Amino acid sequence: MSALTAIARHEARRFFVSPLAWTVLAVIQFIMGLSYSLLLTEMVNNPGSLNQYSGVSDYIGGGLFGFSAVLLLLVIPLMTMRLFAEDKKSGSLTLLTSAPASLTEIVLGKFLGLGVFFLAILVLMAAMAFSLFGGTELDTGRLFAGLVGQLLLMLSFGAAGLFVSTLTKEPVIAAVGGFGLLLVIWLLEAMAHGGGMFADLFRHLSLIGHFENLRRGVFNTADVAYYLLFITLFLWLAVQRLDVERS
Repeated sequence: MSALTAIARHEARRFFVSPLAWTVLAVIQFIMGLSYSLLLTEMVNNPGSLNQYSGVSDYIGGGLFGFSAVLLLLVIPLMTMRLFAEDKKSGSLTLLTSAPASLTEIVLGKFLGLGVFFLAILVLMAAMAFSLFGGTELDTGRLFAGLVGQLLLMLSFGAAGLFVSTLTKEPVIAAVGGFGLLLVIWLLEAMAHGGGMFADLFRHLSLIGHFENLRRGVFNTADVAYYLLFITLFLWLAVQRLDVERS
């Protein structure tokens, strides 16, 4: 077993034995279930509301994925805060960096372990979105595009939070710092709508702007490339931060 695989498996196992992870899953599912029920109730009571959408998939799926983005902005920093900060505080990071594994493998292993937790969230969301399959006609392509966007958004949030976790020994500070960083990047979309000479730049850099296309079923390789570059950048920054500390 490679060092990368071992670290990823250990990190994923550490997530799922933590009460915090199960509490987060339960809270996300409860709130998303409540949102789902409200969307269904509104659709039944006011069928005319579908006229401004491209169908049930756009109304239910797009509504769910849009709401979940706000929820994940609040939750994911809680999951990433301990990735490195807790290891620094306990001293186990020193042992990890002295093991026969490169810093890149350590960062990627922890990130992949976090990704397994994100897949659990995604499966629950997918089950909710596709639960209407037997009762109405769904645009599966639109829903799958939304799920891809959801996964990329979660991974982007996770990469940024992981980087912030390398900057401190205090998990709480890492959580607050991760949320602050993500909120600033989130607000770039609002700054783009404000106009000005940098409006186009802010629009291209906005996490949410690219997510909006995917959640509405518009699959654009430029949006996917943006998220992959975003994830790569913050993982690279995390490696550089650990390298500075080790030296």
